[in-house]
Amino acid sequence: MDWVRGREIGHGGFATVHLAATAETCPSGRPPVMAVKSCDAALSSSLRHERRVLSELGHCPRIVRCFGEELTAERGGEELYNVLLEYAAGGSLADSMKSRGKPLSDAEIRRHTRSILEGLEFVHSKGFVHCDVKLQNILVFPNGGDEVKIADFGLAKKAGEQPAKGGKQGGLEWRGTPMYMAPESVNCNEYEPPSDVWALGCAVVEMATGRPAWGSRAESNAYALMIRIGVGDEIPEIPEGLSEQGKDFLMKCFAKNPKKRCTARMLLKHPFLALDCVDNDEEVARDCGVAELADSSPRCHFDWVSMQCSRTSWESSSLSPFAEMDSDPSFAGEHTPSEIWSDSSSAIDRFVELASHERPNWEDSEGWVTVR
Repeated sequence: MDWVRGREIGHGGFATVHLAATAETCPSGRPPVMAVKSCDAALSSSLRHERRVLSELGHCPRIVRCFGEELTAERGGEELYNVLLEYAAGGSLADSMKSRGKPLSDAEIRRHTRSILEGLEFVHSKGFVHCDVKLQNILVFPNGGDEVKIADFGLAKKAGEQPAKGGKQGGLEWRGTPMYMAPESVNCNEYEPPSDVWALGCAVVEMATGRPAWGSRAESNAYALMIRIGVGDEIPEIPEGLSEQGKDFLMKCFAKNPKKRCTARMLLKHPFLALDCVDNDEEVARDCGVAELADSSPRCHFDWVSMQCSRTSWESSSLSPFAEMDSDPSFAGEHTPSEIWSDSSSAIDRFVELASHERPNWEDSEGWVTVR
């Protein structure tokens, strides 16, 4: 064994997580500090499944990395199965929010949501569904600005694969956390990419309010919550303090019909996320296999001119990911992209005028205003 087990930093129903320090003889590619997820070798089917999923997914900057697996003989003759993972010094996003004691700002929500979506788009493009998206499974890496990554793939499944029967809930298997479950998961035992998008919407509500999407009382009675989710038209309450773009983003996540719910790829182009692009978006998107999305959003005011993103071009463009949704009233969403961008044409005209190739004559005093 070329690593040393340290203190416990977390535990769940299937495994315990410890810090792990690598030895001097450690193979190249392993960092000096890792997180090792361990369980009894005889009860390791779930953890082995997580290892297989991570291996098939491959590397993406928005997913926690896996550095291999090992069997170890512990004191007393116990044999443990271990998965070596990337260590997140900031813990989970749920822990981070609890320690700060207040909701996240709009800018923080946009940044984290974009990162999670990039990870989900990668997972879905590889033919998998995470099935347990929640703040507890989003890990924070504080080096350089609180980067977040998706973790815990123990419940992940192949898209299109039917879940096993024979569970405790009337012969059906529940996957994930009730407060994050989508209507189709409750009603039809269906866990496909749209259910991850619904769960993401619940995570965004929690980031914006500091409370679970269905309220704190939902934790006490899972069956009553299932009825609320699966029956009728009720959706989680949209936070009043969120921007109009953020509210529209959530409405796209909370379409009750999964066939009319936005995909992760579509949501990456939503104006809510376009407001806060980071410098390394192209590199991250390319590494995650979504390079074509990186250039879809302006990075400064003058990009509007070069993109020719007027109200007319936005509404008429067949490339708009929301064009079909805005033309079909059966799609969820109170605020359409055309409404969001309706005030932009006058500003664009002004930028076009400012972008003239003629050099201005600063010596001409006509039109100047004296300021004291």
